[in-house]
Amino acid sequence: MSLLTHVMDHSLDEGYAEASARREADGTAGLPRSLKAKLGLAAGLVLAALVVTLGAAEARMAAPVLAKERHELIDRVERADQRADGLERDIERLRTNVADRQRAALKQPGGGQGELVALLAGATEVRGPGIKLVVDDAKGSSSSGGGPRESSGFSDTGRLRDRDMQKIVNGLWQSGAEAVSINGQRLTELSAIRAAGDAILVDNKPLVPPYEVLAVGDKKRLGTDFQDSADGQYLHVLQESYGIRSTLSAQDEVRLPAASSLTVRTATAAEQQKGAS
Repeated sequence: MSLLTHVMDHSLDEGYAEASARREADGTAGLPRSLKAKLGLAAGLVLAALVVTLGAAEARMAAPVLAKERHELIDRVERADQRADGLERDIERLRTNVADRQRAALKQPGGGQGELVALLAGATEVRGPGIKLVVDDAKGSSSSGGGPRESSGFSDTGRLRDRDMQKIVNGLWQSGAEAVSINGQRLTELSAIRAAGDAILVDNKPLVPPYEVLAVGDKKRLGTDFQDSADGQYLHVLQESYGIRSTLSAQDEVRLPAASSLTVRTATAAEQQKGAS
């Protein structure tokens, strides 16, 4: 308690009190008394006030300029986004127009071959007996090791990859499938199955599991031939070793949509020779 009382009674350090008393005795404490000193102090205060005022004025003048530049940048970005959206809509519209024209050209009479060509090219919707193969990732499991995926470079081996889907589709073609689709995406000779990160893309359109693969063909032989093929055995290894899930069932009728777009880059129509039937 005595220490607290001393601190409260002597809040100013004794050294500071002694120095203050000495300045008062010398007449140097407080404001300057000479005219020259007072003028210097006034000039310093005026200069400090001027600096503060100029700084505030510059900040106030710069603020609208920065705000204007920021709004201009935002407007430029928004206009660029709008132009990009417009271009994407134009591309999709033109792509649809080209696909419609190609389908119409393929459907034109051509010695009874037009409908067959359209069917083989994937330009028309098809239906018929076949199989339905549903493939899904493992239930939250991941493992690593040998087998057909040891060099894939992916740590999560419980997920179906693009090359797995490629093998499955190729196995169906080799087993006698006449038309194949994945999650409603019709496959053609120009279709590509790729990966973007963990997603599987079919013709640059992402798919999400489970993957429903529909194939038109002989429903009695197609499923059996696929399971006995090398690619069917590959899928069986994925099931046994990595937990990939799949179910295969015969269907009395499956419906496959037409391909979204057909882009011919190299092939051209051959001119019919005179006299040829």
